[in-house]
Amino acid sequence: MRNFIWSLSLLFAGISISFAQTNGIEKGTYLSTNKGGKIKLNLLDDNKYELVFYSGGYEIKGDSLVFLKSKNTVDNRFDLSFAKDKKAKKIKIKFLNPSYYSFYIGTQKGTEAVQYQRLSDIKAKVDPEYIKTDLDFEIEKTDFLYLVYEDYGGKSDVNKYALPKDVSEITINYDLAVLNDLNLAGSFDKNTKELKISDQAGKDPLVFVNEKDEKPAKAPTVVPIETQSITNWTYPGKDPDYGSYGSAVVDSIYNGLPVDTTAVPAAAYPLDPPAFYTKYDFKLKIEGNLKKAIESTKTASNKFLVVVVDSKNKTAKETFDAFIKEQETQTGYNMYDSYNALYDTYNYYLAGADDKKWLKNNKITNDPSVLVLNGNGDVLAVAKSDLTTQQYQFSYYGDFYRKLQKANAFLSIDKVLKNKKASDADLINAFNKAALLETSYDYDSDYSVSDPNSTDFVITKTALDQKEVAQTWKKLIEAHQKDKAVNMYLAETIIKEIKNQGFTKQLFNQERILNDTDFLAIDYLLKHSDDIENNKVAFNNSAPEVHNIGSAVSEISNALQQNLYASQDGLTGEMNKEKINSVYKKIIASGKGNFDAYRNYFYYLSQLEDQDGSNTTYLKEFSSYFDNTLAGPSPIEKLDTIFGGLDSSSGYSYDGWSSFKLYHSDICNNAAWTVVLKPQNSNFIKEAIKWSEYSLVISKNNPYYLDTLAQLYYKDGQTQKAIETQVLAVKFITSDVDEETANQMKEVLTKMSNGTY
Repeated sequence: MRNFIWSLSLLFAGISISFAQTNGIEKGTYLSTNKGGKIKLNLLDDNKYELVFYSGGYEIKGDSLVFLKSKNTVDNRFDLSFAKDKKAKKIKIKFLNPSYYSFYIGTQKGTEAVQYQRLSDIKAKVDPEYIKTDLDFEIEKTDFLYLVYEDYGGKSDVNKYALPKDVSEITINYDLAVLNDLNLAGSFDKNTKELKISDQAGKDPLVFVNEKDEKPAKAPTVVPIETQSITNWTYPGKDPDYGSYGSAVVDSIYNGLPVDTTAVPAAAYPLDPPAFYTKYDFKLKIEGNLKKAIESTKTASNKFLVVVVDSKNKTAKETFDAFIKEQETQTGYNMYDSYNALYDTYNYYLAGADDKKWLKNNKITNDPSVLVLNGNGDVLAVAKSDLTTQQYQFSYYGDFYRKLQKANAFLSIDKVLKNKKASDADLINAFNKAALLETSYDYDSDYSVSDPNSTDFVITKTALDQKEVAQTWKKLIEAHQKDKAVNMYLAETIIKEIKNQGFTKQLFNQERILNDTDFLAIDYLLKHSDDIENNKVAFNNSAPEVHNIGSAVSEISNALQQNLYASQDGLTGEMNKEKINSVYKKIIASGKGNFDAYRNYFYYLSQLEDQDGSNTTYLKEFSSYFDNTLAGPSPIEKLDTIFGGLDSSSGYSYDGWSSFKLYHSDICNNAAWTVVLKPQNSNFIKEAIKWSEYSLVISKNNPYYLDTLAQLYYKDGQTQKAIETQVLAVKFITSDVDEETANQMKEVLTKMSNGTY
């Protein structure tokens, strides 16, 4: 049913509404199975029914009947189930019939601040016509999921769940024990013995079973790692229009927090949020003149300067000061319990009489106005409005910040291209700034404003010649080929570019395959791979900058793998394959071939065939890897050592030990299977038997692996051993093996047994 909120009068009395009997329905007590906390339906002898969903004790005090609160509480309102796919880039959410309740969903990466959204807001975006009962949407990969039910009485249940690293889908159901008043009808299913009660439309029924037939309650699939019951639950930026804030008198909500506007001015600092927030005591430094404000902003690469022009407003200073106080508070909450430069993204300055000349030179004629400058004093955005209108924009999490970063990156590259005196460091800095951009949520927006009276921000637009940018980048890479020491900013920019995440993607939104400049840039990374490894920790922790470089070899091999898909066809694709193969050989010949490099190299080689139809090249390389890395005593211990040394950029460091083991047993079986399939690979039968036996040491009793090994034994002349192994393959067939494959395994056993294999 939708929106079940029953009249309170139904709590205390039987309901005298006739309920027509249906054949097969017995009188008695039925219990709900799919919603609420064990709702009882009593079918009485006089063709009356009772719905009982609140129960507990009571006391009689004089002429008053006092109902005691039930001790039964819902410890876990939400029921989660997971689907997993290590290749999934996002997480699909399926929330079963959220109806109109106040549900919120939050995501958290590591110890970062939780990002909440109201479910109804998501519903309005993905299904504005409310066509579907369930809500389907996607979220970015995250470590923790928060599910919140905000009750009408002011208390909220906040449930925190730890997510598996390879989760791809989450299905969410809920149990609220709260129902609505509707015009009801009932039907009985003779097969399941379920009584279904719904409105006349027949949607979303309540399902009851007879009390004597009740099945044990299903335990939630996933248990939250933390559950809180919070009065007046909120979070920074929460819309106040839903839910209650208890008995407190609230005239207004400011930035998600209740404010009594009779006590403080409209722009004043809000009341403190609930006690469960932890706040760092963050303070902004407000400079006394524009020059110092710009210089202060230039010292941090991730910051912008917000300039407020409001000379005609007598209360502009008071409004500005109140705004600064609020920004300090909210930034402090984002930082949690210690300073984090990641959230310190804006400086602020209130323009005065001394700034009139500067404003005129920059064609700022509107008063009031709000401007955003970069650290060089360049204007990136202008809004013809006052500060109060634009104050919601200045958050690290807002899309406005991403737009500013992009506008600044365009402007920076344009300046260095036009500046004949630009230094090598200027060029690297400009390209690096563009490579590290986060894509805006509305990438295709041109940020233009057609209405001359609009108060929206107009973002500075800078046109760039893509060909000129590419040529400048090529010259920069060529100029650094003989470097004796690594430039970490250049290395980071190269990694982003070859992974198709760099300046070409961010500035021009173009997908492409690796070109000659990219392969030259890869040579730079290989040459300095040791330096990158030695410097990456310090570089990644160089706050307030944000960097995340992994192993150079892993980054290169992952980029090669990614670009392989984009270069499958045509002459360019064939040339690229040769260059990709050359890079892999350089990595392996240097002795720096790690797990990621070999994994991607083997996948690459497995897609190729030699001229005679064999896989000799692939099998030779795999045989060398097996003998040098996997073979020998204690294979599990060897794998454990490799797994422990994986770089964080390796997907398998997140997928877990089980997936890592399965990969190695699979790749050994797959290599061995090519020897079974291709007569041209017969020279590798002895080696293939070793690989196949290894796969079964790692993953015991796998019917696929046993089938491979049995056929290799037979081809090697070990007939009896082959039959015995194939018997085991058939024995361990499970429902996971498709019917066709299972029949083929049985057929192979028959042929081996009668000598016709």
